[in-house]
Amino acid sequence: MAVKNLVKNLNVWEAIGISVALMAPSMAANINPQGTAGVVGRAVPVAFALATLGVLLIAYGFVRLCQNFNHAGSVYGFVGATMGPRSGVVAGWGLLGTYIFYGCVTSMAAGIFGSTFLDELGVWRHQPAWSGFLVGAIALVLAYFLAVAPARNGTRVLLTVEGITVLLILITTVIIFAKLAGGHAPDNHHVDWSVFSIPKGTGTSGVFLGVVFGFLSFAGFEAASTLGEETKNPRRDIPRAMLGTAIFGGVYFVVVTAVEVMGFGTNAAGIKAYIASGSLLGDLGTKYVGSWIGTTITLGAAVSAFGCCLACVVGGSRLIFSLARDGGNQHLATVSEKNGVPVNATRLIVGAAALIMIIWKLVWHVKPFDIFLGSGVIGTLIILVAYLLATVGAIKFLFFSGKKRTRQWEIVIPLAGIALLIYTLYKNVLPWPTTGAGRAYPIAAIIWLAIGIVGIVSRPALASRVGAHLTADENLSEARS
Repeated sequence: MAVKNLVKNLNVWEAIGISVALMAPSMAANINPQGTAGVVGRAVPVAFALATLGVLLIAYGFVRLCQNFNHAGSVYGFVGATMGPRSGVVAGWGLLGTYIFYGCVTSMAAGIFGSTFLDELGVWRHQPAWSGFLVGAIALVLAYFLAVAPARNGTRVLLTVEGITVLLILITTVIIFAKLAGGHAPDNHHVDWSVFSIPKGTGTSGVFLGVVFGFLSFAGFEAASTLGEETKNPRRDIPRAMLGTAIFGGVYFVVVTAVEVMGFGTNAAGIKAYIASGSLLGDLGTKYVGSWIGTTITLGAAVSAFGCCLACVVGGSRLIFSLARDGGNQHLATVSEKNGVPVNATRLIVGAAALIMIIWKLVWHVKPFDIFLGSGVIGTLIILVAYLLATVGAIKFLFFSGKKRTRQWEIVIPLAGIALLIYTLYKNVLPWPTTGAGRAYPIAAIIWLAIGIVGIVSRPALASRVGAHLTADENLSEARS
């Protein structure tokens, strides 16, 4: 292997594949809304609508930056080019943490859904407590082997698998809504538009705690930007991939979560069953259509989780490659002569995710869902900070660099995005959780970010070297009008 550039061999649909796969709409719709329901009750689609608004506001900055730059390091390159190398490394370090923690999230989700599918199929009954960990470990290992194959093949697999699963979920959602509207739903459930109203007694803190799980569901919409150096026409195709993914995700999550809550019922018993479900659409599919479709959706969720795990590995490896290339680490900044992918960087991100899960399991004796939930919150809090830095960088580049790059009034869009990001972070840190494992999640996110800040501040020579590489990188040369 040798240090060289990544190979440009991807088109817009393959770029969309990595974003859709990392967003994992099939997996997300089956498990993420339960975290939201725990704090906002029936108003799950409201929290997801707010998350959609936030993502679209954030996407503005990413789209504008990708129209001018393309870089495998995503926010690392963008923030480094607009706000300086130190800020760029901190943003890149933050995004790397998200990829690693989301690797834990998705491999555990694959383990949960995979072991559930094997049980429903009758292949593995009376499973031991470690069954989810075993299936999740197999998913992580398979993700590594597929990640070191050419990216073209990997992204095609991601897009195909996710597309089939999403289609099945949408068909099931339509059937459920039709039965609700026609008065033929089980337990006399019906269309109930109260899902779009906040229950009495639920304050803004509760709503924005729920919004975090909405952001968790969207996280990854920007993953296409890590393929900027491998896409044939990145300054056109990458923005299209990100914006298209964000718009699709918004419509999909709001509609699906609304039907899910109606399907379970908006009363206290319905919300309790919703939160306790092992597979939201799997259970609804079984109840409203037949056991065969419920089992099929559970399998689809497992495959979706695996695809998301693979996308985390692919995106994270490209980010490690970029950081190592600019930081002078030749071992991690090498790509395979055969496949043109950063194999050593891929091994590192898979190993880091595996190590976190092993320690978590051995020290705290947790279940797969505990790792799923905790890693999801930690990773989301970190990525919101990375999004914040990228949005600030976009504002500086577009509106305060001495060159007219867009209409001045458009500044209100990223400013609104910043306001929503800050408020969401604020409501998830203050008041500080005082009980349960949740109190450790903000601490873990802060520690991860602090390591990056201390590391770059304490090594000025590294910052200078990174700055020199970023300045000389042709992928960060502004696009000519």
